[in-house]
Amino acid sequence: MALAEHHDQADYVLTTRTELSRCGFKEDPKFFVLLAEYGDSVVGFLSYTIEYSIWLGARYMNIDDVFVESRHRGKGIGEALMLKSKEVCRDAGVSRVRWEVERGNDSAIRFYERLGAKYNEKGVFRWNIGE
Repeated sequence: MALAEHHDQADYVLTTRTELSRCGFKEDPKFFVLLAEYGDSVVGFLSYTIEYSIWLGARYMNIDDVFVESRHRGKGIGEALMLKSKEVCRDAGVSRVRWEVERGNDSAIRFYERLGAKYNEKGVFRWNIGE
């Protein structure tokens, strides 16, 4: 919720804590999370899924969210989470990492490019079924 609130998008969060617990932390998880700790507290996270690309002919990591609490930004925590995601991919034989960034989020774009990621502007559509 902190991430959604940071982006002023809390109204778009439709899941619940119970649903996330059931789908991510039981047998056959649907998503995975890397946690960043500072002292005794969790101060950030990176959530992801492992998908398959027909074009690549290989699995890839799709990062859903990267978040670091505002008071802990600038301490290298976001970079550590991103670098850990690459390590997870190498260990799992995953060939690529993919994520989205809001257009106009120039600081995030610069951050990811500084890490060596390539920005590819592509439109994203959403089709809510049943509406």
